[in-house]
Order: sequence, then structure tokens, then C-alpha cells
Amino acid sequence: PGRPDVSGRERGCLLRLAGRLVGAPAHLHLWNGHLPAGSRRAVEPLGGGSRGVRLRTGGAGGAAPAGRFPADQTIRRAEVPRPQGGGAADFLCRTKGILTSMADKIIRVLAKDAPVKASAITAKEMVERARQIHKTLPVATAALGRSLMAASMMGNQLKEKDGSVTLRIKGGGPLGGITVVSDSQGNARGYVVNPLVDLPLKGPAKLDVGSAVGRDGSLTVIKDLCMKEPYVGTVPLVSGEIAEDITSYFAESEQIPTACALGVLVDVDQSVQCAGGYLIQLLPGADDAAISAIEQGIARVGPVTEALRGGLSARELVEQVLSEFQLEVLSEEPVEYRCYCSRERVTRALISMGREELNSLIREQGRAELTCQFCDKVYHYTNEELEGLLASL
Repeated sequence: PGRPDVSGRERGCLLRLAGRLVGAPAHLHLWNGHLPAGSRRAVEPLGGGSRGVRLRTGGAGGAAPAGRFPADQTIRRAEVPRPQGGGAADFLCRTKGILTSMADKIIRVLAKDAPVKASAITAKEMVERARQIHKTLPVATAALGRSLMAASMMGNQLKEKDGSVTLRIKGGGPLGGITVVSDSQGNARGYVVNPLVDLPLKGPAKLDVGSAVGRDGSLTVIKDLCMKEPYVGTVPLVSGEIAEDITSYFAESEQIPTACALGVLVDVDQSVQCAGGYLIQLLPGADDAAISAIEQGIARVGPVTEALRGGLSARELVEQVLSEFQLEVLSEEPVEYRCYCSRERVTRALISMGREELNSLIREQGRAELTCQFCDKVYHYTNEELEGLLASL
């Protein structure tokens, strides 16, 4: 079934209703959240990330400078082979206990000596919370986690206090689609349609996120800028690996040369060991020297999960990638998995079912128990409360 607009303008919550509900509207649906018997368990930590870079636009004829990557090609660290199908690799982590516990942070910086801006995030707790809510298996955890962090960094860039960013990823893969929403502080929430997808590894120690998401589809970005209508941009998916698709969106829809890296490391018990990434963008006037310095920094830092395993904070991550620049910190603040559901919004959702459906619910069940799809909060309604809602129609 179709889904409602979940942009920040509505700040609504998708709900699941315990029990059978005939003829439920699109924003109410059934979901049990249980792992199937016999699901494959990881025997070693699974992790890795995706990285996309489109910083060069080429000359008048569309060609890139000699010895450079063409504008429509993803740049990768030279010693890391490009995985088949255009996706970036997810690597098995064989060492535990390196990271210490720290709160999720997001940082925005501006280069003092070049037209470059950047964001970086560490989001272990945010992604782990999403995993706990949706009971995702490793490949779904990686896909949802990358999407949450991308939305968080994009939302944190907004100037509007009550603005928001929504990402909808539909690639035709078995995950069935991903929806994530971030407020203007970078607090994000989201879900994946089929969290129990479990695909074979695409190579030694590599999760097949691209195949799970799919490549035959699109990325839609909805920016609520507190105007009459939200901004909506849609681009075809490049690889389904998320970071490359975010990079493509900025290059094609907003004409902003961008480098993006996103990584999630899943431990042996399927919990999130670390998660983070960065988003680097060129401002008007950036020259070839600035682009080369960024490319070198990306290659030097390498896969983002490896950097995070070493204990880097968000600030240290962006400082290492942009080590050739003098940076001014614009903001640095904690972020979290945050849902904006409330009993008032849930009540409006029940009322929107209409008199006939509400009457049927009262006759068949005599009560209602609704759980927000974005978080795990449960809202209980007694028979008397439902009768009151029915009387108000």
C-alpha cells in the first residue's frame, strides 16, 4: 500500500495496529517484527561503508582535466578495488573492543582558506536504536544506518529551525524501500520496509547492501524549508550503496560538487559497534588545488569504518580528511534517534480511519493498541476512548 507524506511538515508517525484491521488507511498497517526461525547469524563482526565523490565538473566539452576522474565517475581510494556493480564494500571487522563509548555527535565546519564546507557524524547509538526498534539483520542495519546518517547531516545543514529533510530510497531490491527523516538539528528517525532481508555475501567479508537496496529505482529528497510547499528532488539510484547516491543527488539536483562517506560496523551479536561518515561540499570558486587536497585527504583516511574503529570522533574524522585546510567549527552538538510521535497525532490517525472503520474496530476488538513505526512507543485506547472518538465524528 502507499504511504503518507512523512516530511517534517507533517511530523507524523507511521503506525502499526496490533491485531487485524480491515480496510486500514495507508498510515496504519500490520507488522510483527519477529525474526524468522533459522535466520542466519553473523559469526564475526560485519561492517564497512560506501563512499562517493563527485567534485570535478569537467571543461566545456564535459571532459575532466587530464589524469583526473570524469565528473560522472565515483572516485575511490586507489588500492581498494571497485566492487562489481558499482557498490562500495562492507568489510568484516575481526577486532573487537577498540572503540570506547561516546555520545553521537555531528559537527559542521568551514574552511578558512578555501571555499569548502563539511559535516561529519558519529552515530553508533542512533543506528543501534534503529536496529533495536526494527530488529534488522546486518545488511538492513547497514542500509538503514547509512540512510539515517545521510539525512542527519543534510538536516543539520538547514537554516530553518523547524525545517526537516526526508529521504525516500526505492531501488527495487528485497529491502523494499527506506524512509528516513531528520529535523534541523540532525536528530533522525526511519524505517526499512523489509528489515529481515538476509542476502549472501557478495565476496569475502562483504555485505551486499547495493543488491539489498536495489539499483533500479530512485532517491527522493524532500526538504521542508517552512515555506508553502516543500522542495522535492528525485534522481536515479547509482548503486544502491547510499553514499554514492547522495553524492549523485547533490551533483545532479542541486549542482553541488560533493564527497560523501558512510559506514556502519555490525558486531557479532548484530549490535552496532560503530557508525559514522562525512559530507564534504565545494562552494563557488573552489579551484583544482582545493579539489586535489580533498581527494588526497579522502584517500589518506580510507574506509570510514576503519577510521571509526580506531576511535576517531566526528571532529577528528573531518579534521583528518580536510587536514590541508584551516577549519572553523560552525557547530558541534549531540544527535540522537528521535521520533516526534504523540498521542494527539495518533488520535488524529484513528479519527482519519472514518466512522465505518472505527465502528468495525470497536465491534471486533473493543480496544486499540497502536505502535509508532518510527519508534517503539505503544499507544493504548480503551473501548470507552474509541467510543468517544466515534461520537466526535
